[in-house]
Amino acid sequence: MAPRLQLEKAAWRWTETVPPEAVAQEHIEAAYRVGLEPCQRGACRRNCRGNPNCLVGIGEHVWLGEIDENSFHNIDDPNCERRKKNAFVGLTNLGATCYVNTFLQMWFLNLELRQALYLCPSTSMAGEGIPKDKDYEPQSICEHLQYLFALLQNSKRRYIDPSGFVKALGLDTGQQQDAQEFSKLFMSLLEDTLSKQKNPDVRNIVQKQFCGEYAYVTVCNQCGRESKLVSKFYELELNIQGHKQLTDCITEFLKEEKLEGDNRYFCETCQSKQNATRKIRLLSLPCTLNLQLMRFVFDRQTGHKKKLNTYIGFSELLDMEPFMEQKNGVYVYELSAVLIHRGVSAYSGHYIAHVKDPQTGEWYKFNDEDIEKMEGKKLQLGIEEDLAFLQELVERDNSKFEEWCNEMAEMRKQSVARGKIKHEEVKELYKRLPAEAGSPYDFISLEWLQKWLDESTPPKPIDNTACLCSHGKLHPDKISIMKRISEYVADFFYRRYGGGPRLNVKALCKDCVVERCRILRLKNRLNEDYKTVTNLLKITVKGNDGFWVGKASLRSWRQLALEQLNEQDEDTEHSNGKMNGNTQNKGNESNEEKREEEEELNFNEDIVCPHGGLCISENERRVVSKEAWEKLKQYFPKAPEFPNNKECCSQCKILEREGEENEALHKMMASEQKTSLQNLFHDKCRPCLGSWPQETDELYIVSQFFVEEWRKFVRRPTRCSPVSSVGNSALLCPHGGLMFTYASMTKEDSKLIALIWPSEWERIQKLFVVDHVIKITRTPAPGADPEGALYTSEPQLCPECREGLLCQQQRDLREYTQATIYIHKVVDNKKVMKDAAPELNVSSSEAEEEREENKPEGEQDPDFNQTNGGTKRQKISHQSYIPYQKQGIRRSTRHRKVRGEKALLVSANQTLKELKIQIMHAFSVAPFDQNLSIDGKMLSDDTATLGSLGVIPESVILLKADEPIADYAAMDDVMQVCMPEEGFKGTGLLGH
Repeated sequence: MAPRLQLEKAAWRWTETVPPEAVAQEHIEAAYRVGLEPCQRGACRRNCRGNPNCLVGIGEHVWLGEIDENSFHNIDDPNCERRKKNAFVGLTNLGATCYVNTFLQMWFLNLELRQALYLCPSTSMAGEGIPKDKDYEPQSICEHLQYLFALLQNSKRRYIDPSGFVKALGLDTGQQQDAQEFSKLFMSLLEDTLSKQKNPDVRNIVQKQFCGEYAYVTVCNQCGRESKLVSKFYELELNIQGHKQLTDCITEFLKEEKLEGDNRYFCETCQSKQNATRKIRLLSLPCTLNLQLMRFVFDRQTGHKKKLNTYIGFSELLDMEPFMEQKNGVYVYELSAVLIHRGVSAYSGHYIAHVKDPQTGEWYKFNDEDIEKMEGKKLQLGIEEDLAFLQELVERDNSKFEEWCNEMAEMRKQSVARGKIKHEEVKELYKRLPAEAGSPYDFISLEWLQKWLDESTPPKPIDNTACLCSHGKLHPDKISIMKRISEYVADFFYRRYGGGPRLNVKALCKDCVVERCRILRLKNRLNEDYKTVTNLLKITVKGNDGFWVGKASLRSWRQLALEQLNEQDEDTEHSNGKMNGNTQNKGNESNEEKREEEEELNFNEDIVCPHGGLCISENERRVVSKEAWEKLKQYFPKAPEFPNNKECCSQCKILEREGEENEALHKMMASEQKTSLQNLFHDKCRPCLGSWPQETDELYIVSQFFVEEWRKFVRRPTRCSPVSSVGNSALLCPHGGLMFTYASMTKEDSKLIALIWPSEWERIQKLFVVDHVIKITRTPAPGADPEGALYTSEPQLCPECREGLLCQQQRDLREYTQATIYIHKVVDNKKVMKDAAPELNVSSSEAEEEREENKPEGEQDPDFNQTNGGTKRQKISHQSYIPYQKQGIRRSTRHRKVRGEKALLVSANQTLKELKIQIMHAFSVAPFDQNLSIDGKMLSDDTATLGSLGVIPESVILLKADEPIADYAAMDDVMQVCMPEEGFKGTGLLGH
């Protein structure tokens, strides 16, 4: 089939010879493409959108070939969830709980631990048992572990859900935790729980299986005195850097350390610091020896943890006798499990476990729900444990699982049966779907037909409202998304699914076809008229036999005409929106916006002034001949008409003269004010309250904002309005009192005020309206000592309002969020100020003003040279200076950052520890090496908030870093507490 655009042109080709008044039924059917040949299967690679009779490629292939019964349902085979014979049971990963699952599998395969847990009495055993109509809910960690182990042993499921156990521990399923830390904490919790049991085999199982003893032994080199500190351990943490064998790591763990120099040992016998040696001696080993390989270390250069991929070799047997203090026993261990971290990063990855079945000696890989046998003999799971009431719970769960499997199988069976019926129905309807020539037919949307053929989405009622034209019939432009089907199938669809309105042969809109015919013929004539008008514009018009036309309108008149011709069709298309129930409001809104744009682009309105007359700028218009104007009027009958003898707008002429007069007046005012107040304009020879000038005993105050606005006007009088009022009310409270003290005006509030000499004040009173006079008077003390002078202000300070203002400012400083502070690193307790270049402290608005000042005069004013009748649009009225509100006083308190400083975004409620972590990332200084101070006060409480420590926006905190330490393991321990993201460690476990 031909492409859609070719089909579009062919459907309307008859309009070239048929005028609108001669449109007949055959032309209407041609426009709706009723007579196009239907496509045959195999001939089209995809559906032909331009042919309503093409019913190929709409989803029918799923129903016409051989049907797989599995396509009739989306239910997986429940037997896929069934545990295979002699296979282990997996555990569901709840998000980021792989580290929990791996440990659970290893603990489950520790037969001694499993048996001891089964012997723990349950609260459910003490009573009448668990009712059969009620689900079992473990009440303790021990009961959760019992139930999980029982399910892992005898469940029929391929994997079980450990969410009850995880929830009981209070773990965040979306947060990856440290596997080693989890093992330590859980063993401690389990040991504490079992310590309350009466049965010693249960009470001591954790110590017996996992707990050993070693001693920190320190020997004085002077007197030979030996001090020993005995400690329990549940795992040995081994450094792997620089080693290739597991035995080398153990040797380093037990090696002797020399205590010399500043690290000397205080000997109780010698009563002084002496050189000494220190080492770890292994006293006893547990049945199961856990060895922790420290693959994750802290990288001082990056301030982050990193993973060591060092190869460490170990055999399946480990003889620990050479490492024991007393070598009078057998200490040979057999490898029983290895916990592995997959991933290159210390902050992400996945845990799996390789565990040996203690009964068969075969190895298995446990990966959450998936379990893979690695090699070895046939697996025979032991069932020798006495599960007591736990077996009943497992059988209940297995019964639920069997019921679920049966329900799923029945649902699959029913879905298949319904699918077969639907299959035969669709095949029959699709055969009768095409409308034969001369037979009754209906139009229906392609989208609805596709949904009918898509089993995954049940069809909704047919909704044809979105494809209707303004006359309530089928819009010709919608034919590309419609399909013509037989009346028989259409009757079936409307009976089964409902909806409407039906679009049969009576729904073909003659009015739309006639209008489209008219538009197409006008478009064809437009090209010829464009050439005619172009030639007419070349003729010089003499006398008054012409018309004014905007140059912009002439450049785009053909485009404007096309848009005007398409306006009605576009409006209809926008208002209809999309098919099948989408709202029409959005289309209406966009239509209104477009209409507004078009109103701005109406032909010849570019030479209409704001008063509705002819604009006075002849550069924007030209005269065209009467013949050219008549051609243009055919397309734009409502365009404003101006004969070439038409006078320009008289009001615009008056405004032009007034604008020129005002511009001259403003320039004169600016020059006069600048001459009168030269020092104030150039900010020269200004008085200062910090060192009162001796030549006067009184000074006047105005707001700095007034001075800045006045300077703007003097610099750019043609752009800025003159300032008429001083506006000192902004410096006063509602009671008329001054908001600033003398001391504050010499310090933090000095940027809000400007000091005025008495001589300047006299000139200001003549040039501006003075709403309030603010004066500071100095009364010299006896002996004319300046230090003892008394300073008073008129009006006087309002203490109540001043105190409220200060309280509000302090409150604001304590409740900030995302504010900037600066961290300055110091060396030898001195700021690194050498060669420190302060950054430009210019706000964005100030910088913009500087750029504006450097522009040529004509470019500075955005209203300058914007022609409308040749008038420079300027602000003609004299605007009074409007004082700013007190709440809006802009304080220029930006800190000037120097080299060596870094800016951080902080909030008042974050802790000092969180700030130290930010500093670590910025300066690569570990938190425990940071000494922070502000205004001479040390910041040491890591749990305190920044607001409580007096850290406010723009504060500068000094950072002094301690010398780096060489003990990376110590730094790693600290980072376990400080880092917000949890690290990961690989773990190797050895079984005895």
